Amino acid sequence: MANDLYAFTAVDSGGQTVNFDTYRGKVVLVVNVASKCGFTPQYKGLEELYQKFKDKGLIILGFPCNQFGAQEPATNQEIQSFCELNYGVTFPVLGKVDVNGDKAAPLFQWLKSAAPGIFGTELIKWNFTKFLIGKDGQVLKRFAPKEEPKDLAAEIEAALV
Repeated sequence: MANDLYAFTAVDSGGQTVNFDTYRGKVVLVVNVASKCGFTPQYKGLEELYQKFKDKGLIILGFPCNQFGAQEPATNQEIQSFCELNYGVTFPVLGKVDVNGDKAAPLFQWLKSAAPGIFGTELIKWNFTKFLIGKDGQVLKRFAPKEEPKDLAAEIEAALV
């Protein structure tokens, strides 16, 4: 298995491959997102974090996932429109992925292994689980869905130094 973020690729909402090596030296926050979830309003907080720290080197990557209560049934294009129209999202929201199970995206397999959740479980329990990755491409911390984006600001700021 890969040993840092830069070994991975993903597909964006338009079907193009995104090489994570382009994020070398940046602090990256990876979030599995959904449009019809109780945590969906966190898009606003994520965008506020992005606006506050993007010029200092923060990248936020949203990965829509339909594995939790089928709360992301939309197409990639519909998801993009929803995020832009409802929350003014300007950070990258990539193509839909699975985060658990046999078809879990390799990135999420690595993230879960590098930063297990409470009681050491690797399973992602719900939408808006967040992974903070340092400038060296290593996972710094995993945050539960209930943790509001604003509560990550101090740790993001510390990682950007």
